[in-house]
Amino acid sequence: MAKASMSISRRLTLIALLVIVSLPMACMPRLPDQGAVRAGRTYRIPTDIRTGDFRRDYLLHIPSGYDGRTALPMVVVVHGAFDTAQGVEKITGFSELADRENFIALYPNGIGILGYFQHWNAGHCCGKAQHDQIDDVGFVAAAIESASQRFNVDRSRIFMWGFSNGGMFTHRFAAEKSDLLAGAAALAGAIGSRTPETKAAWQMPKPARPVPFMIMHGTADESVPYEGGDSGHRGRGIFYRSVDDAAAFWTARNGCGAPEPLQYLAHGSVTLTKWSSCTSTNPVWLYTIKDWGHIWPGLHFTATLEEDHPLKDFDAAQIIWGFFKQVAEMSGSDTAIPSTSTKDSL
Repeated sequence: MAKASMSISRRLTLIALLVIVSLPMACMPRLPDQGAVRAGRTYRIPTDIRTGDFRRDYLLHIPSGYDGRTALPMVVVVHGAFDTAQGVEKITGFSELADRENFIALYPNGIGILGYFQHWNAGHCCGKAQHDQIDDVGFVAAAIESASQRFNVDRSRIFMWGFSNGGMFTHRFAAEKSDLLAGAAALAGAIGSRTPETKAAWQMPKPARPVPFMIMHGTADESVPYEGGDSGHRGRGIFYRSVDDAAAFWTARNGCGAPEPLQYLAHGSVTLTKWSSCTSTNPVWLYTIKDWGHIWPGLHFTATLEEDHPLKDFDAAQIIWGFFKQVAEMSGSDTAIPSTSTKDSL
């Protein structure tokens, strides 16, 4: 009887915990089918796509300056493994940036457990999404289409960036859906990997057209090593391709020549390599962050650094957006995004 009571108690505790962790997503307002939508607010939007018993959804932030008359750029923000759309929105501050710069931010949710522990099928990684060959590329493409039909999105200025597993997925999405994106960025995300059991390494598909691409990676990243090789993280035995491999993939596809002289930012702790001689104005940029690990290089973390730390107030979100703005200007579009000043002028 005591064992039975303990079993029931554990089940009730588990149920209570699941209810508690589900509350944050339940509090996120759902986009109304009809009626006015409030600008400066983030909505949850379900789709008709299902993975198992779960209906896929995404978050959409409507900037405070949205009036429905002017077509706005859209940035797709892809969270890392074991994170959520809501989590990456909070940590990166991209919705606040969207309000300041007047663009729409779309946050897709990967697959997981009750809306948590989510991840993406990046082709070579990760977890159940990759093992079960979940069509995450199709889901995110559908989310982009869904948002573009409901709101006034400038389809010539749709961008994507992702962190970690989300960065790996961004590489794949940009390669497979190059016609949908005006530019992309990957942070701490390798272009490929293998395990000791891998029979044939997954290969990145060749993009149908060049894609302006930005890479950002820390040299002290132990989860996805900058130089490539074995990830010692939790002893998983995953061998990732290097940052140089990722840069070589995009510079080759974009027809780039030799890199320009290095630029030094953040008191020399960040180097910027540009391949700006690429064909059809499709640049490739690489930000290398000295002694930075597998963590978001943005204000959520850098604002708390010591005042004399070289990365104090380093703002990855602003830098990513600055790259996207410059890509829009280089395209010669009449609706190029106005430039704004940043701490590190690019």
